[in-house]
Amino acid sequence: MRLVVVAGSTQTATIDGISAAGADADALPHTPSADLEILDYGEPVQSPVVPVSPTGCPTPAVVTRAVREHVGFDVTAVDAGLARPTAAPTVDIGDEPGADIRDVDPVPDADRLFERARSFAAGLPDDEIAVAETIPGGTTTALGVLTALGERPAVSSSLPENPLPRKRRVVDAALATSDLAPGGAAGEPVRAVRRVGDPVLAVVAGVVVGASEAGTTVRLAGGTQLAAAAALARHAGVGGPLSLETTSFVADDDSAGIHGLADDLDLMLRATDPGFTALDHPATNAYVAGEAKEGVGMGGALAMAARDDLPMATVRETMVALVDDLLAAGTARGSQS
Repeated sequence: MRLVVVAGSTQTATIDGISAAGADADALPHTPSADLEILDYGEPVQSPVVPVSPTGCPTPAVVTRAVREHVGFDVTAVDAGLARPTAAPTVDIGDEPGADIRDVDPVPDADRLFERARSFAAGLPDDEIAVAETIPGGTTTALGVLTALGERPAVSSSLPENPLPRKRRVVDAALATSDLAPGGAAGEPVRAVRRVGDPVLAVVAGVVVGASEAGTTVRLAGGTQLAAAAALARHAGVGGPLSLETTSFVADDDSAGIHGLADDLDLMLRATDPGFTALDHPATNAYVAGEAKEGVGMGGALAMAARDDLPMATVRETMVALVDDLLAAGTARGSQS
């Protein structure tokens, strides 16, 4: 199995109260770059931060990395417009981060991104791939795309309390700027991304379409952002089977509407519970309290672990050890600076 992780940035993430990805505003732009390094090397290499929320919840990349240490799946990282460089090897498809979706054309090159991703995916040698994302603020842009396409307007959040009213106000402002009514871009997925989306959604949708056209089995490894990408693929004409592999944290979040979205888009939904309630550790406790929930292929990685009969206890133990090492190393770097 190959995990394709599409990484990028957007100015939408800087809107107050939208995202918990990053300990502060200075760390936020480094989060997706550091996520890719953690997946590849087990730690940030070039990125100067360990991605944690303001309360200390670690990035879902640590869970995906924990599974990878035992299952050993391949990772292909795709740069769809990172704000900061990464030491992880990447396939470069995008050049610029997305703008604020309340701006005109926040993803002006959406068509080019979609087509480049489509061609890239068509050339992959695998019979089966999982596709994931890392982009702060991505659930707000996903809500924008879902609304523009006329799909169910519900998404999850990296925050314990989903700020859906705030996100909907942002999306309403974005639609007004773009002179789009809800459903106004139905059947026009590239237009939806260009007007109210982000570069990662353009690339993930292109990967799904290109892989599907090549006969590759596609697993969407994530939550409502991957559901939004599936919506884009459906509106681009993909009618074949697609599965959505997410976490129990997203599936149990009624505000996320993931079950309804999966039904609407004819997605086979699989939610995996890592059993974090079995541990008393700040990292697992933060997830149990409702932070992060999903991202960087966490749900897809947990599904891989389950299929390979890897005990969730092993995943938890590896994840906690990884977090402890990362935070200790981060503290040491900070004391030396």
